[in-house]
Amino acid sequence: MSSRRENIDLPEDQGCLRWVLGVPLALLYAPAAYFCFLAWSAWPSERDHPWRADVQSLAYASATLCGIGLLITLAPVFRRTMGLWWYVLPLLLAGTALLRSWMA
Repeated sequence: MSSRRENIDLPEDQGCLRWVLGVPLALLYAPAAYFCFLAWSAWPSERDHPWRADVQSLAYASATLCGIGLLITLAPVFRRTMGLWWYVLPLLLAGTALLRSWMA
């Protein structure tokens, strides 16, 4: 009998698992990136322009989707399998969206 514990995370299983875990995140981050792009594309000229609230709503929706994605990646299976670079995109995207909502 061996006292050492077998590793259940085999390297050959990591590739498929990364796809399975990465697709839901990509489905969250794609609309977030699109909403952020739309928020940065619209530049209302006056302070009381009717688009100003829409731009802020798009920016907040983008930041919310990024926040949901970050909450999902806090699960141990994501941290162990995906690595820390999956935190960079939503943090940058949410920061950019919140900057746009502040500027609107």
